[in-house]
Order: sequence, then C-alpha cells, then structure tokens
Amino acid sequence: MTDPQLSVNAHVVDLARGWIGTPYHHQASLKGIGCDCLGLVRGVWRELYGQEPEVPPAYSPDWGQVSGEETLLAAAKRHFAPVPIDALEPGHVVIFRMRPKAIAKHCGIISGDGRMIHALEGAGVCEVTLDHFWRRRVVSGFSLVVGNFCG
Repeated sequence: MTDPQLSVNAHVVDLARGWIGTPYHHQASLKGIGCDCLGLVRGVWRELYGQEPEVPPAYSPDWGQVSGEETLLAAAKRHFAPVPIDALEPGHVVIFRMRPKAIAKHCGIISGDGRMIHALEGAGVCEVTLDHFWRRRVVSGFSLVVGNFCG
C-alpha cells in the first residue's frame, strides 16, 4: 500500500518544478511571470489548496535587517506542520538563516537527491544542489501537507 503522505509530497515537488524558469520578482507569486522565494511556496500552496492561508503584508527586500523579527518562521509555524531537520524529505519546505544570528529569510522546497527548488534574485526559480553552503544555513523544516489534504 502506498503512503498517501509520500504521494502528496511527490505532488508538491511536481508542482514546484512547474515553477522552474519563473523570473525572480520581489514579493510576487505568479507562475511564469515572477516570484521570490516566499512567492514560490505561496504559489505551490495555492495549487494544493486553492487559496492562501493569509496574505503576507508588504515587505521590502531588506525587511530582515529592518524589522529584526522572525516573520517568516512565525508564519510557517502558523500554517505548516513542523518537520525535524534530520527528517526532511522531498516536498518539505526548508527555511534558511543566511548569516549566524540573522533572522531566517529564505525558503525553498526539497526536491530529492540532495536538491531543492527555490527562487533567487538574478536566477529566478531554479533547482540546485542542497550543498554544504545551504545545509549549514537550514534553521527549520515544514510540511505543506496539513490536516486532511483534499487537493
């Protein structure tokens, strides 16, 4: 018997791969048009559930340095199921702290075989190796699949 969670996680990866090639655009979340890292996760969520759980407030490119608040982590904890870092699997959201003691302000989706899909300024949505540079910056992981998934 197939584990439904694994099947849904594979669907999340397929959806995220559908965003590859979308140009980077700060605060956007439109497949093929433009998105940032949060916009990618928001867009995949919409494809799973039909609507977002909340609309994020406007944020500047330097929001992490300005506010000092763990806004991204707080929102993830409100809407996603936490996953221990050592249990991350394809389809899970991963959140990064880019500098020690800085706030967490980047996210992506684990795609498998040591890879992730994320949106990066200058590159857009791409699939990259989750190498040492990224692994050492992981601060938290989450599952997009919450409650009774009905996608």
